[in-house]
Amino acid sequence: MPTRPAVRAEPDTTDLTADVAVVGAGAAGLALADALARRGAGERVALLETPRADLRSPERTWCSWQDPASPALAGSVGAVWPHADVVGPGGARQRLDLPVPYVLVRSGDHARAVGARLAAAGARRLAVTVTGLRDSPDEPRAVVRGHDAEGRPVRVRARWVVDTRPPRLPPEVPPGRTRLLQHFRGWFVRTREDAFDPAAAVLMDFRPPQPPGEVAFGYVLPTSPREALVEYTGFSAAPLDGAGYDAALRAYAATAGLPPFDVVAVEQGVVPMTDEPLPRVVGPRTVRLGTAGGATRPSTGYTFAAALRQAEAVAGALVAGRPPVPPRAYRRRHLAMDSLLLRALVTGRVEGAAFLADLFARHPAERVVRFLDGATSPWEDLALMRTAPRGPMLATVAERALPRGLRRQPRG
Repeated sequence: MPTRPAVRAEPDTTDLTADVAVVGAGAAGLALADALARRGAGERVALLETPRADLRSPERTWCSWQDPASPALAGSVGAVWPHADVVGPGGARQRLDLPVPYVLVRSGDHARAVGARLAAAGARRLAVTVTGLRDSPDEPRAVVRGHDAEGRPVRVRARWVVDTRPPRLPPEVPPGRTRLLQHFRGWFVRTREDAFDPAAAVLMDFRPPQPPGEVAFGYVLPTSPREALVEYTGFSAAPLDGAGYDAALRAYAATAGLPPFDVVAVEQGVVPMTDEPLPRVVGPRTVRLGTAGGATRPSTGYTFAAALRQAEAVAGALVAGRPPVPPRAYRRRHLAMDSLLLRALVTGRVEGAAFLADLFARHPAERVVRFLDGATSPWEDLALMRTAPRGPMLATVAERALPRGLRRQPRG
């Protein structure tokens, strides 16, 4: 990687140069800038974040199975759970001793911790709304164009551009592909009496009503005996409206037996769940990272851990002078399994809540966690496949070989 640092401009300068321009300061953008800073390459980075609040992601929590002592999470960990419960549709509860802790990171805490490290490393953070990107093989640098908070034009020339903005999926789903949304609303609650076990998260509680062809579940992430994030999540074609989420959360709180509580904060979001391929290389000097680079697991919506892994690999390649192509976030066989599961869900062949609860009931916790994180071996995958509902899955495999017009249409 070249040793020339990013050009430091005066406040009224609009033409800048950097070795690496990172577009977007969400989880993936921060992870890459941080990984470069920890490798001593902070001064080569220009991190571009829009000053427009309406274009930035709202603060939210990111959860994953990770080592809480990881340098990438320093100063960011909000809670750690060594145990987790899974509750089936009928109320049967399983306690899992997790092989790797389940870790909560609040996006605001993470941004502040990483921001401090970037400032110490000399990285540039630019308040720029990106409006265009030119990347030609005939030019030595890619050019990112945008404007600052006052509307003045800004141009950043970079040897490499890493675009971490969420992908813009067309409204039409390509033939043979499936698309769902993971959508959620969570209440940060405070009770007036001890109600939670801070050592155990309720990872998935499938007692909420299950719409046909969809999955719905609640979860409870305690941060103290009297505080927790209580969330309702759905896998479906469209999110709920505000009243729908609040009704679902009130019903779930009653089902979970929560005592009286106050809602002190709210979070909400949508994550695409799709087996559509997302290109990681989009130009001679431009790559995509995070959700845009395929870090979201199609069957679960988990993204954070994979984005961190991709960022570490890209940073290592940049420092070593290699093209910074993000590695594939998940193995091809896992993506194929995800594609079949998504199709089986939307066609109604598989009842998602029962399928997922059964997965935890019939396999060791370590195997299921490794599968959700995309780390299982071929032998573990075969063991998981043997317990899947054979008829519905074989029907889905057979359907994939049919012409599009003969395929079964999703419910709803």
